[in-house]
Amino acid sequence: MIKHVSAGILALALTTSCVSKKMYTDLETKFADLKKENRQLADDNTALSTAKTQLENEKSTLQSELDKLKAERDKLASDYAAASNNLKTLQSSYNALEKNSDEALKNNMDKNRELLAQLEAKEKALAAERNRLDKLNKDLKDRSDRVNELESMIAAKEAAMNKLKETLSKSLRAFEGKGLTVHQKDGKVYVSMENKLLFESGSWTVGSEGKKAVDLVGKVLGDNPDISVLIEGHTDNDKITGTIGGGVENNWDLSTKRATAIVNILTTNPLVRKENLTAAGRGEYSPLMSNETAEGKAKNRRIEIILTPKLDEITKMLNDI
Repeated sequence: MIKHVSAGILALALTTSCVSKKMYTDLETKFADLKKENRQLADDNTALSTAKTQLENEKSTLQSELDKLKAERDKLASDYAAASNNLKTLQSSYNALEKNSDEALKNNMDKNRELLAQLEAKEKALAAERNRLDKLNKDLKDRSDRVNELESMIAAKEAAMNKLKETLSKSLRAFEGKGLTVHQKDGKVYVSMENKLLFESGSWTVGSEGKKAVDLVGKVLGDNPDISVLIEGHTDNDKITGTIGGGVENNWDLSTKRATAIVNILTTNPLVRKENLTAAGRGEYSPLMSNETAEGKAKNRRIEIILTPKLDEITKMLNDI
């Protein structure tokens, strides 16, 4: 609007050359007043817009509160209606009870007796279930205690076998690299001795060097009386011939005789319990390597002394769990 007025004033000034200076000054003053008024209107418009936005936000907030209050009012009304209905029902029941007190009292007493009987039956069932759960909890606790005890026993057995393996390794260290090894697997300790340390070909007589190694094993077994000992004899797959055999029928027979020869040396130690010893022959049926090479055959000709902790107590506990 101000732009239009200023343009009109300019046009008037250009077309009317005879305008007085006073009139021109008045026009400029009016133009300045109009600009000021325009700024004031713009400021007022901005303030009104801000006020409008604030009022709209307040309206939205008030509307939300109104909706919430309406919902609460509706709920209160519903609760009030339900309470009123309950009150009417109770009042009707009271009136009926008052009107027919004797009959109503009798009916109520019968219902109470029935409810008491049901309650007593439920209490008995609950007590029986509680006793059953108590017994179950006790059984579970006893079983858990046995499992913990079993785990402790197994851990102790494993520790004992670790110590036994270390003791054997230390005692037999002089035979390392001479065909004797000590290793542990699946909770057992294995002392493996190749035939080159123990026997001549086709023989089951233990040589002097081999006897020293077996005696050392016997000394360790004497210090550990609760160990089961399985002595297994193994051969390669070469067939026994008449010139080599000397009373040996086959590889199975030879492996068994060699295992028995080890048992005979071990039992010379009075501390070794004979009832802990078992001799077995496996022949060529449990090879470590292929029998296609001379090296493989040499590895397969061996004695395995397998040491196992006695598990009688553990087995009994497992059966009891």
